[in-house]
Amino acid sequence: MENQRLTAAIEAILFTMGDSVEITQLAAALEVEAEKIQDLLKEMKQRYEEEDRGIRILELENACQLCTKTEYYDYLIRIAKQPKKYALTEVLLETLSIVAYKQPVTRLEIEKIRGVKCDHAVNKLVEYGLIEEVGRLDAPGRPLLFGTTEDFLRSFGVSSTEDLPRMSPEQIEDFKEEAEEEIQQKIHKK
Repeated sequence: MENQRLTAAIEAILFTMGDSVEITQLAAALEVEAEKIQDLLKEMKQRYEEEDRGIRILELENACQLCTKTEYYDYLIRIAKQPKKYALTEVLLETLSIVAYKQPVTRLEIEKIRGVKCDHAVNKLVEYGLIEEVGRLDAPGRPLLFGTTEDFLRSFGVSSTEDLPRMSPEQIEDFKEEAEEEIQQKIHKK
């Protein structure tokens, strides 16, 4: 199959699926190597940018998705119902950060870092689709392991958790100090 036809087929599949599609699935469906799919996706991505199209190719770890460019959301909202907005409180953001940087991670590990129970925060983040169960720890009780989702990557505009900003040792130390102060305040209130 020639490149133009392969590109059209990729576009049709991504448009129809409406969600992310793994590169290996595209390669199998189109009977070509995964590297060929990746090359064509790069060309498509570049062409969409050059032509100032309303859509873009979003690359996720081992998958891709056809998405609307954010600058056109205002027009979409006029037609479509506005999506439900979630409130990411400080507690949820802290918990989400721990999962993002330490994944896969158990509830107990999150609680050790935060110094407080995290059941509500973890349940909310699962409900929001930002984290998910990714397995079980091979330890007594086989506790659940949590990791981030593709929705997390989309929401934060990154292709992979490797693209997340790294914290400096000073920032980590500041975070620990804040957590310790918070714990001390809670102890003194009792």
